[in-house]
Parts: sequence; structure tokens; C-alpha cells
Amino acid sequence: MTSFTVNGQPVHYKMDPATPLLWALRDASNLTGTKYGCGAGQCGACTVHLDGQAVRSCQVPIGTIEGSFVITIEALSRDRSHAVQQAWVAENVPQCGYCQSGMIMAAAALLEKNRDPSDAEIDGAMTNICRCGTYPRIRRAIRRAARVIAGGETIAAAPPPGIDPGDAAHAVPALDPGPAQAAPDRRPGS
Repeated sequence: MTSFTVNGQPVHYKMDPATPLLWALRDASNLTGTKYGCGAGQCGACTVHLDGQAVRSCQVPIGTIEGSFVITIEALSRDRSHAVQQAWVAENVPQCGYCQSGMIMAAAALLEKNRDPSDAEIDGAMTNICRCGTYPRIRRAIRRAARVIAGGETIAAAPPPGIDPGDAAHAVPALDPGPAQAAPDRRPGS
């Protein structure tokens, strides 16, 4: 059994220690904000924070992080108030959205270490791949988030979702089976 902390909660995974952190998060903990992109550590869609560092979770075997602290996009800000999330929306960064959680996690880790990164430092830290090519907007959003963190700007964007993330799946009608219903009779002549 492998034990560490995910989003402030102690977890104990009864999985093969070689299991990538990505699959422990998605399959065992149902934290699906962390995306599978390439499985080779190249694209960054699976980026999470591990002991304060941005890492590609598809490349981290859970057996190597015993006692560590993991933060996923779900816990970066439960109400979307994190400066990076606010700037992402204000700068219209999302297009298809697939890379966004990994990008946001990488940007948040960068701004934790460097509150005023240069363009070269942003480019060096943001090695995630965006298939839609929104890199200029990503850079603007990181600069804007840095200004927000420094107190030089506020953003009126990205309202809270109005639902606790833990309850989100329950609020999607397609995922709620509702009252039991008899299956229609599809036999010939019925």
C-alpha cells in the first residue's frame, strides 16, 4: 500500500507501486481534472504539484512518492479564485480546453517560485503543449496573474461554479440515473 496526501486528504492506494500517479488520481480517486495526453511526459496535460513542484504525473510511479503532498487542479482553488484561473478566463486562453488544467498547474507553480517572470522564464517553465496554439494568450495570462498576485490588478472574471466539485457529477442529469425505470420491451410484436 502506498500512502501520501492528495489535495489535503491522506490517501492509501492499494495499487501496484509502479502505477503512474496519473492513473491513481483519475481511476482510484476520481480526480479527472488531471488529463491523459501522451503518457510519455511530453505534453504536460497531466501536470500536478508534487511537494510544490510541477510534475508530469504520467511519469511518477506512486511507489516513489510515499509521504509526499500532491495538489491537483481540483484543489488549486475550489471556487476558481486563484489568480492564474482568473487570468486564464480574462485572457480567453481556453480553446479546446484539453491542456488547460496542466497549463494552469504549471503556471501556478512558476508563479509560486517567481512572482515576476520574464518572457524567457515563462517560455522556459511552460513546456506543456497546447494543440490549439494559444501560447501568446498563455504568456499574457501568466503576466496578468503575476500582477494580480502582486496586488497591482484585480480581475472580475470566472465566477464560482455554484456547485461543490465533489457534487458536480451528481448534478449532471445524464449521470444521474434518477428513479428506476423499466426498460422498453423491444421484442418483435410488442
